[in-house]
Amino acid sequence: MTSDLKSALVTGATSGIGAATVRALAASGRTVLAIARREDRLRDLAEETDCACLVADVRDLDAIASKIDAFAPDIIVNNAGVGHGIDGLEHATSEMIKEAVEINVIAPMQIAALALAGMRERGKGHIVNIGSIAGLHTLVSAVYGGTKGAVHLMSQNLRFELSGSGLRVTEICPGRVSTEFYQAAAGDKDRLTQLGQTGIMELQPADIADAILFAVDAPPHVNVATIELLPVEQAVGGTRIEPIAPRQ
Repeated sequence: MTSDLKSALVTGATSGIGAATVRALAASGRTVLAIARREDRLRDLAEETDCACLVADVRDLDAIASKIDAFAPDIIVNNAGVGHGIDGLEHATSEMIKEAVEINVIAPMQIAALALAGMRERGKGHIVNIGSIAGLHTLVSAVYGGTKGAVHLMSQNLRFELSGSGLRVTEICPGRVSTEFYQAAAGDKDRLTQLGQTGIMELQPADIADAILFAVDAPPHVNVATIELLPVEQAVGGTRIEPIAPRQ
């Protein structure tokens, strides 16, 4: 640990990027509070890293507010998220859209809001929001991309709101990462399986955790604002080459 940020809260902590981030932060000497819904995985992670655990849904403010206040985190890693809507907006149910907005957008805002007063009082703090290249570039999901676009602008505006406070905001925008993302998403299962099989060497969760540590360990006068990282074999852009049906 090279900064004075000594306690960290991580949401979506039981797999993928979240679990890797808990391991990295704990290994750096920090006290970590891991929040997730799967109790068995949280228990295993606690045994491995000695992190504190809270079994809760990030949407349940009654369950998490007092715990966050008591823990007084110096670092928030808003990692919990869902990839619903990959089949297109017209095929997304109202429940899928609602859940995507609640988990990907509302929960990070509320969790950051709960922690900011304490951070201001202590004069130190770092909000890390896990965004996506889907929030920066045009890809294939209006639902997921729309929620991650909201995370991007939330991060940009929050950084402006906190200017002069000494508090920092970082947005991490990964491309393809080898996680359970597509297995956990709602939508057509055959399409989700196909999307989950690219054949390229994807980023690993530890790569994202390393980027988070880079940001939080930067000198106090440095705010690593946005990190966009992709596998070498992934690039954003180009045009669709499927034929377009003629208008009738």
